[in-house]
Amino acid sequence: MPKKVLILTADAGSGHRNAAIAVYKALTELYGNELEIKVVNPLDEKKTPAFLKDSQKDYDKWVRNVPELYKFGYDFSDGVVPKTIMESVLIVSLYEVMHNLVEIEQPDVIVTTYPLYQAPIHAALVIRHYHIPVISILTDLATVHHIWFNSEVDIYIVPNEIVKNLAIKSGVTKDKIHVIGIPVDPKISKNTKNKQELRKELNLLENKITIFAVGSKREENLLESLNMLNHSGFDIQLIVSAGNDKSLLQELKDVVWHINTKLYEYIEDMPSYLLASDLVISKAGGLIVTEALACGLPLIMVSIIPGQETGNANYVIEGNAGYSVDNPVQFLEAISHLLLHDKKKLFEMQKNAIELGNADAAYEISKIIRNAVYAEHHNDKKHMDFRLKIVELLSQNQIAVDK
Repeated sequence: MPKKVLILTADAGSGHRNAAIAVYKALTELYGNELEIKVVNPLDEKKTPAFLKDSQKDYDKWVRNVPELYKFGYDFSDGVVPKTIMESVLIVSLYEVMHNLVEIEQPDVIVTTYPLYQAPIHAALVIRHYHIPVISILTDLATVHHIWFNSEVDIYIVPNEIVKNLAIKSGVTKDKIHVIGIPVDPKISKNTKNKQELRKELNLLENKITIFAVGSKREENLLESLNMLNHSGFDIQLIVSAGNDKSLLQELKDVVWHINTKLYEYIEDMPSYLLASDLVISKAGGLIVTEALACGLPLIMVSIIPGQETGNANYVIEGNAGYSVDNPVQFLEAISHLLLHDKKKLFEMQKNAIELGNADAAYEISKIIRNAVYAEHHNDKKHMDFRLKIVELLSQNQIAVDK
């Protein structure tokens, strides 16, 4: 029987799922003949409470409509005491979901790309006296919420030394931490074609500076920045993905474009379009930033979630691989710095970007997962006190457990 890898993710934004899919692809390519790999979103399960299910589709609305309130909630919950309370709520809310997934799937290793799962996974495993290795892949580059860190997770995959130090401060032991990067589509690593070849395949002009603008349902500043670019007079071509936002796509279609422009509601083959480009305009989400850096592309970040994405933006800026802008004037200044003076600044930032990124991260992570599958594991008696506490917590909330 093949060994089983269960990858848990969520759809609160696209980054968590994209990271999970990147690992799935790399595992399938490297070890598909010996491993059975499955990606599951526990928040979509029938027994998941509505407030957690709805948090996925409400994520973009909160970030777009009330960013300061979102930041307040993020900051308020980002501490030891609030984290402990949150973990108790998550254990009560997701215990049955996690218990059922483990019983049905019988995985040999569990991988998670979403921060809310660690505590309920651990509770479910301890109750059943299982020791299935749990591997957590962090999807933010610098600003990391405390809820990501649980000392009982067996392996942490982090993007850089900044996050490694945060993990250690939060009680994770050094031997559990692997500094690798955020996984991106393996297609980026395997690419052997130059930009001109890729552009020809994508029906783009082969010798124009190509800018890729990545939208989403929470973008507010993208359209006005692109309007500034449209009237800049630069000799460029533009690719725009509306990120499944139909209203944004319609607004883009209503523009009279003065530059060669390709508009898409959504792009499935992100690696090809990124690799064909010279520059990315986007939000400061962990995954799009990571993908751009892995492709050697500087970023102009026009949208940043306060708190959560601030660290991502700072990581890019401090690495001299991009700019953060708050208004169209700042955007014009940034684009001018990159495209004027024989594009010297653009080429400099492209070199810096490739140094910050790791296109091979998904492959490196897959090897760690495969090793964890075959490693020897045992039940640890030190979990007995924790198990009694979990039994009490669940019993108080009328959740049946095996005592």
